[in-house]
Amino acid sequence: MALIALGANLPLHGKSPKQTLDAAILRLSESGLAIRARSRFYETACFPPGAGPDYVNAALAATWEGSAGDLLALLHEVEAEFARARAVRWGMRTLDLDLIALGDRVLPDLATWTRWQGLPLAAQMRQAPDRLILPHPRMQERAFVLVPLCDVAPDWRHPVLGRTVLAMAAARPEDERAGVKAL
Repeated sequence: MALIALGANLPLHGKSPKQTLDAAILRLSESGLAIRARSRFYETACFPPGAGPDYVNAALAATWEGSAGDLLALLHEVEAEFARARAVRWGMRTLDLDLIALGDRVLPDLATWTRWQGLPLAAQMRQAPDRLILPHPRMQERAFVLVPLCDVAPDWRHPVLGRTVLAMAAARPEDERAGVKAL
């Protein structure tokens, strides 16, 4: 099962971020991603706080028969079709599609995952991996990812941490979870 996080906080061609996410989900489905479950839409504050308009976030659980690299390429292709610019790390965007996990795969290996998972925040803001890291090394720290994932895959178990999505979400501070508001 592929777990994908979606987000947007900028309008595109007169359409709201929510409309953009709807269109991106349709485009992914038309491109061969077999969507098994789709979360509700959620509103979350921009990260880092004050950096821009609030986000609309969602999550998908899907079946994917290809490689992780092929799925990532599809996500990047769809982002490009929706005018995604990668000028600023964690900047505002018309569309963000993140591959959060692909089954129980740990990519490229446990040592690399562990190094990226333990990277201090200041380093995270300056560095981006040069390859796909799965599961996403910070998913357990982000309520805006975990709360929507609870809608689609609450029982998925992290292959390194051993905790379910539901348990990881419950471990986030209450104010973080409350800041992820269903639309």
